[in-house]
Amino acid sequence: MSQALYVGRFQPFHLGHLNALKWILERHDTVIIGIGSAQYSYTFRNPFTLGERLEMIWRVLKSRGLLDRCIICAIPDTDSRHSLWVSQVRMYSPRFDVVYTNDPLSIMLFEDAGIPVRPIPYFEREKYSATKIRELIAMKKAWRSLVPKEVAEYIEAIGGVERIRGLWLIRNSRK
Repeated sequence: MSQALYVGRFQPFHLGHLNALKWILERHDTVIIGIGSAQYSYTFRNPFTLGERLEMIWRVLKSRGLLDRCIICAIPDTDSRHSLWVSQVRMYSPRFDVVYTNDPLSIMLFEDAGIPVRPIPYFEREKYSATKIRELIAMKKAWRSLVPKEVAEYIEAIGGVERIRGLWLIRNSRK
């Protein structure tokens, strides 16, 4: 059984993430979705808690019948102690055969540990960017069409729109 690891912060989980996940699932039996920066929340870069990101992803997987092929796990950051990253990922996730990422540092670290790494095609990267989505939310512009409907509904239900706008104001008041 072939298992791939797909790591991201998913702040929030958007349609580019979903397209990447489907693409990886075409190549592997199971995908481990590693939620990175698991310990961070309530900042503009990481507005959602681990539990909120887990639930966003779970709702999307459930509605699309993908739960039986995906495992979601939490992976905390090593706070710039990069030499610890791969061992920490292995400790917090189930076994995997290959890693899918486009992050240059992650590629280097996994390859140095002898783990195969594959790039993920960008699915309309200029359109599907979590940073851009957070900015659109903060600036009261259209964003819902960029995330799965389950994610948009969940963000609104938990007060995520107001949270992101508040975090945007806090961040920009410091500049």
